[in-house]
Amino acid sequence: MVFSSVQMGALITAALLMIIGTVGLVYLDDIIKKIIGASFIGDGVNLLLISLGYKANGITYIFLQNMEVNSFLGQSSYPLPFALVLTSIVIGASTLAVMLALTIVLYKRHGTLSASVLLNDKRFGEDNDE
Repeated sequence: MVFSSVQMGALITAALLMIIGTVGLVYLDDIIKKIIGASFIGDGVNLLLISLGYKANGITYIFLQNMEVNSFLGQSSYPLPFALVLTSIVIGASTLAVMLALTIVLYKRHGTLSASVLLNDKRFGEDNDE
């Protein structure tokens, strides 16, 4: 498989986003930074799918009257990755909103957003309404 220079740049950027997100998710202590890391991973996967969706000399899905077939074939792409990414963006935005709402509840209940402090808190698992 031969990649264009723009496509290779998008693949490298997607890999960097996923690596940075994984490092942030694993090594950072603040919950907001962990959420940002998870968002980076999702954005990296979306960029990976979009960059792999382009295929030079690909299949033409729709033929229209008076269409230049040769010029269109050189720029065609598969529509499935784009539909998947559009769905992923909607799901990712709603998941991000839920994670941030749960972060607000955690901060109101415990007064901190440090993951290590929350995991060592003895009342973390208890259901106490203050």
